[in-house]
Amino acid sequence: MSEQPDRAVGDGTPPRRRRVDARQNMDALVAAATAVFADEGVDAPAKQITDRAGLGVGTLYRHFPRRSDLVLAVLRHEIDTCADAVATLGAAHDPETALVAWLDRYTALLAHKQGLAHALHSEDPAFEALRGHFDARIEPALRPLLAAAAATGRVRDDLDAQELLHAVALLCLPVPGEEPGHRDRRLAVFLDGLRCTSAGEGPAPSPPARRPS
Repeated sequence: MSEQPDRAVGDGTPPRRRRVDARQNMDALVAAATAVFADEGVDAPAKQITDRAGLGVGTLYRHFPRRSDLVLAVLRHEIDTCADAVATLGAAHDPETALVAWLDRYTALLAHKQGLAHALHSEDPAFEALRGHFDARIEPALRPLLAAAAATGRVRDDLDAQELLHAVALLCLPVPGEEPGHRDRRLAVFLDGLRCTSAGEGPAPSPPARRPS
């Protein structure tokens, strides 16, 4: 079937132009929501998001009828940004430095993007696709970066990408009553353990098992 030329509809705007405008509005809303969620959390008022985007509340609800739709779009965008950072970091740094820098980005994604951990573990069917997107983008992005770092001999090679992601995710979980900075300290200790004692010596020895008290 041959492609028909765009015809003006409704307000006289051609359909293709309307699609471009809709895409730009969605991008503006996602960018605004990303910034607002980072400061206020995922329950921030809709008007705060639309004011930042320079759009009306009606436009927000036309593109994202439910709050979960907007949260999902924001988190997908953040996941993609984190995954895409692998190539940039890998080109700019040696493998070990690139791996540590990327894990810092991944940690920020988990620890500071309010709502991601909840969404990934939510029973809400709306977030099922997010979990699949997370797995499809993040682990494949990390795998070659981890392999390159391990090949230098300065990073232990007995941990696969999935194990590393899960370990960091667990370390990012908030602990009730924890003072600020403790999570960063846990992660710093973990990253030190990820490194080998020196090039060619293999992974650092594990600490002795604690005897039950």
